Amino acid sequence: MLVVMDVGNTNTVVGIYQRDKLLSHWRIRTEKEVTIDELGILFNNLLKAQDLILEPDTELIISCVVPPMINTLEGFAQRYLKVKPLWVGPGIKTGMPIHYDNPREVGADRIVNAVAAYDQVHWSVIVVDFGTATTFDVISRQGEYLGGCIAPGIMISCEALFIKASKLPRVEIFAKPKNIIAKDTISSMNAGIIYGYAGLVDGIVNRIKAALGDKPKVIATGGLAGIIATETQTIDWVDDYLTLKGLKIIYDRNRPRREEREKAPR
Repeated sequence: MLVVMDVGNTNTVVGIYQRDKLLSHWRIRTEKEVTIDELGILFNNLLKAQDLILEPDTELIISCVVPPMINTLEGFAQRYLKVKPLWVGPGIKTGMPIHYDNPREVGADRIVNAVAAYDQVHWSVIVVDFGTATTFDVISRQGEYLGGCIAPGIMISCEALFIKASKLPRVEIFAKPKNIIAKDTISSMNAGIIYGYAGLVDGIVNRIKAALGDKPKVIATGGLAGIIATETQTIDWVDDYLTLKGLKIIYDRNRPRREEREKAPR
């Protein structure tokens, strides 16, 4: 079995693979102050809820953009999974050249998504990830990571409206508005946020296509991808499991090297 974890600033996505089959997955809130034991109890409860039992040789791969959690995740892996995790970061084999001024600056989740997206299309592709930030990652038809854009995330924008505009309430985005010409404050905010982000996505994607001089596919992922994608003209499809797929691919590309290292005499 393989446990894959993508630890973001807002949410953590966990998946369980048995060979190439995704048995189950969860999206939980990222708690930066969580302890090793709290994480272990939560993980065990998630497994029990799905009647899953990890096999003795279970492995773990993690992508994490929250540095304060690295020691906790390392301790969780060793205490509760009895394994040293494989971290997505410098030195790991991704199979994708990174054309960034400083490759170490690229978030691990962005590379994971890029690997999974290119593996699906084997063509130029843009990944739009609706996370804490909304990121746009560009991959060439040769499978090279070219860079991209970062915009404020949807919920960051919602929170900014609530904090900075005294009379505006805090809103949650669950579904698209009924009408662009809204008749109440909350509907007005929903319309502005959803249609505004749809316009942002289309604007940035079209500029990327013009700069790239190609006709890339556009894949969206992230918690609110489904809502925004239906209002855009440029997103081709939504893949809720893109990051999990990318982690599985990267694990498979590093497994021979990992097995050789563990078998080497000490």
